[in-house]
Amino acid sequence: MGKIKDVKFDLKLQNHFWFWGIYFVSNFLRWGAYFNDYEYSFKSNLIEFALHIPLVYLNLFFLIPRYVIKSKYLHYTFALLLSVFLVYLLKTGLTYYLISENIWPEANREYKPFDTNHIIAVCIGELYVVAMASSIYLTLTWLKERDRNKALREEQFKIKLKYLKNQIQPHFFFNTLNNLYALSLESSDKVPDVIIKLSKLMEYVLYDIEGKTYVPLIKEIEYIQNYIEIEKLRFETVHVSFDIESNIDEINVPPLLFISLVENAFKHGGISNPNLVIKINCKTINDSLLEFEIINNFIQKPNLTIRTGIGLKNTKKRLKLLYHNKFSLQHKIKFYYYVVSLQIPLNHEN
Repeated sequence: MGKIKDVKFDLKLQNHFWFWGIYFVSNFLRWGAYFNDYEYSFKSNLIEFALHIPLVYLNLFFLIPRYVIKSKYLHYTFALLLSVFLVYLLKTGLTYYLISENIWPEANREYKPFDTNHIIAVCIGELYVVAMASSIYLTLTWLKERDRNKALREEQFKIKLKYLKNQIQPHFFFNTLNNLYALSLESSDKVPDVIIKLSKLMEYVLYDIEGKTYVPLIKEIEYIQNYIEIEKLRFETVHVSFDIESNIDEINVPPLLFISLVENAFKHGGISNPNLVIKINCKTINDSLLEFEIINNFIQKPNLTIRTGIGLKNTKKRLKLLYHNKFSLQHKIKFYYYVVSLQIPLNHEN
């Protein structure tokens, strides 16, 4: 269960009344039937519960926070035993003066106050009640705190994931608007086509994937293809091949997960490269993994460093949030080609 950081009266008050009410009635009926004396059972239980309840809450809200949480177990043991003994004195005195001079009729013989057996029996009974009630309360409190922490973690996860997605989208559209600006300076007749493609991209981002953790892979590929068409208008000599080697109809993926990989292929592969070649392969592996691989050529230059950029960094963060360590993102340079391979578990959520 872990270390208890704090104990608060955080369960509904009515639950406490229900617990003690049911416990009192069951105890009253149990001992009343056992001794065939419901009057005595009712009176003795009134006294006992008038002492049980303060003792239980003294343990929960004073002794545990003051001693157990601070690892002062010896102090806690002494304080609890002292409290139990004080309860014994009160119970014995109240029973003697209010009910019967026979303070322990359950023993089937008359006992006097402060008899060793009587002290031990009453104290063990009080410890039993404290242990049972405290265990129930602490267990329910722990379960409630666990659910609250789980909900909090999920909310933080959604907020962080949304933040990362929002970082990717402005970054991508900023680059696209730069492309559009460059074409407008040339008075290119391609501008209308770019605007139409851009509007489709924005529609997908603003409406189609809003609030969704997963989207159909087919839709994501359509989005990527629209992006590629825009980049083709800017890179007149680029050659892009997109091969889908498996059936992807039922596959769902996180939205905007692959676009940063494609964007990097254009951004870094197209630096002073008049003949940019990009190959994209998408396939499933053993019906358990989805592989998305991008290969692009580049011109090797002295002191050339291929940087991943903010988009790919955010992609890695999102992958860790979504899949923990159940994914593979590898990149390497082979001859004059830059290869990025992403493998993620298949997801069939709607």
